[in-house]
Amino acid sequence: MSDHNVVIDVQHLWRRFGDFVAVRDVSFQVKRGAIFGLLGPNGSGKSTIIRMLLGILPPSDGGAIVLGRDAYIESESIKPRVGYMSQHFSLYADLTVRENLEFYGRIYGLDSQRLEERKQAVLDLTGIHDYIDQLAGTLSGGWKQRLALACSLIHEPDLLFLDEPTAGIDPVARRHLWDLLFELSGRGVTLVVTTHYMDEAERCTDVGYLYLSRLLVLGKPDELKELPQITPEGTQRFELRVPHAAEHLSQLRQQDGVRDATLFGETLHVLIDDSLSSDMLRQHLGVTDQQIELRPITPSLEDVFVTLTANAEKEGANEVQAELTVDTAETKSEDEPVSATKKSPEQRKSGNPMLGLWAVLVKEFFHIRRQPITLFFMLVVPVMQTIIFGYAIDTEIENIPLVVFDLDGRQSSREMISSFLNTRKFRLLKEVYDEESFHRALTSGRARAGLRIPPNFSDRLLRGEQVEVQVLIDGSDSQVATTAQSTAQLLGLNLSMGRAKNFADTLQVAPSRDENGAIALPIEVRTRLLYNPDLDSAHFFVPGLVGIILQLVTLFLTSFAIVRERELGTLEQLFVTPVGRMGLLLGKLIPYAMIGFVELLIVLSVMIYAFGVPVNGSIGLLLALSMLFMVCSLGLGLFVSTVATTQLEAVQFAFIIMLPSVLLSGFMFPRSEMPLPIYLITFAIPVTYFIEILRGIVLRAADFQDLVPSVIGLTLCGLAVISGSVMRFQKRL
Repeated sequence: MSDHNVVIDVQHLWRRFGDFVAVRDVSFQVKRGAIFGLLGPNGSGKSTIIRMLLGILPPSDGGAIVLGRDAYIESESIKPRVGYMSQHFSLYADLTVRENLEFYGRIYGLDSQRLEERKQAVLDLTGIHDYIDQLAGTLSGGWKQRLALACSLIHEPDLLFLDEPTAGIDPVARRHLWDLLFELSGRGVTLVVTTHYMDEAERCTDVGYLYLSRLLVLGKPDELKELPQITPEGTQRFELRVPHAAEHLSQLRQQDGVRDATLFGETLHVLIDDSLSSDMLRQHLGVTDQQIELRPITPSLEDVFVTLTANAEKEGANEVQAELTVDTAETKSEDEPVSATKKSPEQRKSGNPMLGLWAVLVKEFFHIRRQPITLFFMLVVPVMQTIIFGYAIDTEIENIPLVVFDLDGRQSSREMISSFLNTRKFRLLKEVYDEESFHRALTSGRARAGLRIPPNFSDRLLRGEQVEVQVLIDGSDSQVATTAQSTAQLLGLNLSMGRAKNFADTLQVAPSRDENGAIALPIEVRTRLLYNPDLDSAHFFVPGLVGIILQLVTLFLTSFAIVRERELGTLEQLFVTPVGRMGLLLGKLIPYAMIGFVELLIVLSVMIYAFGVPVNGSIGLLLALSMLFMVCSLGLGLFVSTVATTQLEAVQFAFIIMLPSVLLSGFMFPRSEMPLPIYLITFAIPVTYFIEILRGIVLRAADFQDLVPSVIGLTLCGLAVISGSVMRFQKRL
């Protein structure tokens, strides 16, 4: 930059929000030590410019140099040297004055000694010592503003942005706050202040006036008052004192030669042509010489801005003219019925109790139409529920994964395996050839039942001896276990009866005998329930419930915490500080991870001691994998916070996530019975893997090798969720 005395250099700055232009081709400079006032009515673009200069809102076109660096591209290097006091109180209401100051001091990297020095300095400057241990939310408006100023000064910034710092506070507090700003300016701090109060504009060293997103004028207050368009050649400004000044205002504006007339206290400020004499004015108003007093005055800043605004409207603010026309029409249409239907108090008391129903109905439909997430929640979620309950969930148990350990391998054993598969209650997962693989398939949960055929199966059948076939069943899911047990036993009985009938018809002898020589069924299917021999449903549901509760707690806590800060404005205040994105994220997530871990211990304790479900596997492995799932769940909460803008939307998004997590994860209904498209979707649900891990460790004493597929799936889901959430979470608006 050629001029090192220039702190801010704005060149042709634009900001569009869709078709709406919030800032239109704005250029100005601010020099070191100045109090630069950005003035204009609400909605003129003041706050938008501040946010672009702070680097938290990208410009649509043009750019700005702040403290010698690009305001958007190099925003992170500017933030340590900049202070910001937002339009609304955006500190933490549930922290004390001391805690807020210490928090922002740490954000800016102050060590303990320096923080204590700066804390005392800003307390002395703002005079807020007496409230040091009071909650910030209980302070009055003026003291809140002082606290906000103290927090923005804790790191000794070179440049201070104050967005309408005196809005909503009393005149005494406004005066005191401006005294503080003058003191800061005297210390060399450059101030950029937005306001719509004209008396505050008089206090600025330089002023820029915004109207309808355009910068209409720029300069020092005294220079602006001398602009030729403010008091055109051939006109003069006077202060007119007459009795009942307000009653004469409309009459005065109709007088030829009167360019402008404004009520100012008990007097009128008028801009009149030189050709209009005081006698002509007195005659038009119908007052005597003793009742009228006319003295020349210099224009005020209010006169400046009112005149410039009027000129801007005349020169081409077609939008304003259209809005004024609409407003006039609406006012007329509203006024006419009132006069036509005006009722006495007695009539209004006995009015129709349904009065206003149509207006409220229309208003509510407007609200609903402008809330896309609500429409999605109302229209799409019921369809999801109908599809899940009507199409995806099937309570009839079929296709139970079966592992086969065939030690015989001959015709009879093959027929036996085929008989199991032909029931359609079992699905062959795989055949194994050693005891270790057979048990590993069951403990890992990949197989829900195991068929072991002895090596002498065919020989014993040929000799007419009873042969025992073992079926091991995973009893952790009582529904699946009951179906597998009854099917296996019924199949053994049917096979035996069929074989007995054939023997009886052909040989007229007993088909088989047991070891004692007594007549017996040829095939005895012996079922054995593993892991949950009593088929207690709590052993199945409670471990899964641990996963659902853990996701519910972490998801809601994380998403609510961030969305709440966005609603209160404290998140925007953090965006303008030099806090790193990962520092901000980890600082937000780690406390909830700790809470989630405590919640995990509590729920596991309830599971063990209240429901009598012991942890059969490694508790260390369970806790380690639970932390992996917690990271994924926190990422889901972070993702919700990047999408939702209000706490209501956060609730709705969280419900949309929890619905498939409960119904499609295998917590309540077996995934194996779901149609293939839905079954594939379940692999994208993180809690699916965690429930498998929980039931594996708690019920089947599974080790890490058994859980490798679930661990890999959970890790991939966690990486995807965290990566997507971090990419969406930006220190921008």
